[in-house]
Amino acid sequence: MSDGFDLGAPLGVSEPLILMAALLIDWVIGDLRWLFRFAPHPVALIGGLIAALDRRLNRAGRSDANRVVRGALVTVFVAGVAATAGWGLHWLCQQHAKGWLVEALFVAILLAQRSLAGRVGDVGKSLAKGDLADARAGLRHLVGRDPDRLDKHAVARASVESLSENFSDAVAAPAFWYLLLGLPGLCAYKAINTLDSMIGYRSEQYRSFGMAAARLDDAVNWIPARLSGLLIILAALFAPSANPAGGFKTMLRDARKHPSPNAGWPEAAMAGALGLALGGPRSYPGGQSEATWIGDGRARLEAADIRRAVLVFTIACGLLWLCAAPLALLSLNG
Repeated sequence: MSDGFDLGAPLGVSEPLILMAALLIDWVIGDLRWLFRFAPHPVALIGGLIAALDRRLNRAGRSDANRVVRGALVTVFVAGVAATAGWGLHWLCQQHAKGWLVEALFVAILLAQRSLAGRVGDVGKSLAKGDLADARAGLRHLVGRDPDRLDKHAVARASVESLSENFSDAVAAPAFWYLLLGLPGLCAYKAINTLDSMIGYRSEQYRSFGMAAARLDDAVNWIPARLSGLLIILAALFAPSANPAGGFKTMLRDARKHPSPNAGWPEAAMAGALGLALGGPRSYPGGQSEATWIGDGRARLEAADIRRAVLVFTIACGLLWLCAAPLALLSLNG
């Protein structure tokens, strides 16, 4: 909890307490879209830096070895800039009596509980009304595949997959790295995750240049992904019609079937807990992916399955909040 950096928390308010406040702020207020009409989102700033470096350093004609080195340097530089910015903001927050509130708000901005649940829930509502076109439009904000080629069952399946995977990437992992390394760790994680989403592809353009970003993203998500799977399984204990034992069994059996070393853990936990089959063949702008099915339940998902998944996700977010409580109490007693 930041002891390795010896940063301290603003005026004695510990990182676990700030995280608990941030999780509540994010769930109650959401992604503060109104604010970012007037100021750029931190992730947008990171994305702009990555895009500029990509244009300048990842030019056609360079050798694969050259691109690997340049991509590694970009990854280290962007993550370092983000961590330094996080350290600077943390230092500023320490200088003011209410600085911990500013830090909590900034952490909340880098979480995505409410916005993720809302967007996935909206897809479910559109499907429930029979509006497949609107559901496909909503899905565009969640996945990289082509929604226009998906029927209603595939749209529902893609939504649940995105909800499961992003519980790790957009909620649990940011919380984990904030608890471990404070604001510098959280900002570095968001930079690495953004690098992976922008250049971590296996296409001709990015296979070499994005190699370091993709490998580093795999590394920083290794523990959070597995913790996310366990939280989903625990959440299934409190969700009607969910099966925690099925989630645990499916996670251990099928998590490694996913092309990603991490995404399969929360996805398999959700599939098993709800008696669903996720994954399978899918279409992307670059072609067709013949992915293996995860889970041995129903593949023909309906709007009701999205609602069930959102409930499990919501409970899992609450359990994550509770996980920070003992650490917060220890910090108060210490």
